[in-house]
Amino acid sequence: MTDDELKSLLCERIASVETRVTAACQRTARPRDSVTIVAITKMVSVRVAALLPELGIPNLGENRPQELWKKAAAIPAATWHFTGHLQRNKLDRTLPLVHWMHTVDSIRLARAIEEYYTPIPLLLEVNCSRGASKGGFTHEELPAVCEALRACEGLLLAGLMTMAAHSENPEESRSTFAELRLLQGQLETQLERPLPHLSMGMTNDFEIAIEEGATFIRLGTVLFEGLGGE
Repeated sequence: MTDDELKSLLCERIASVETRVTAACQRTARPRDSVTIVAITKMVSVRVAALLPELGIPNLGENRPQELWKKAAAIPAATWHFTGHLQRNKLDRTLPLVHWMHTVDSIRLARAIEEYYTPIPLLLEVNCSRGASKGGFTHEELPAVCEALRACEGLLLAGLMTMAAHSENPEESRSTFAELRLLQGQLETQLERPLPHLSMGMTNDFEIAIEEGATFIRLGTVLFEGLGGE
């Protein structure tokens, strides 16, 4: 596929997603700019990922440190989101490249990030779907976690993140997203400060996530299906 053909295909897909995002915002009387699309580039090449900022999608996400290192070096204009499990021994090389960290899943990781000299906005990962294969804090753990992190003045705690269980019926994700929104309100009361961001919703359920309050939606397949080898 030529560069022009690739750009044309991506433009069509971005326009389709944009129409759906706008409609979901309108259904809940939300402004369109309250939702940010994060394009998850883990399955595509640098060539494909590098086109996104110039096509109006500057926010890119990776869930593997090595892929982030490679793509961030090649696409410095992007705003990079880390969306996977991050081991502490990879912090020094990863954090200078990241603008948002979506998957803080332990107090030890949060405290290690606090020691880094440049604070970045953090989202606590919550296992709202109770999936055994999914990471994150449980609903029941969060109040104690937030108390433990309250004293970490160097942390920029900005909100929560979750993944719904995969389902062919997007409506089945609604209860998971509604639970995260409820937790957001409870923790804001507990901490006496705003936690404005909710990272939730993927290709199969992002419209439901927007209706339930998502501020970040993480999209891969709907943008990049069939482009992994390009």
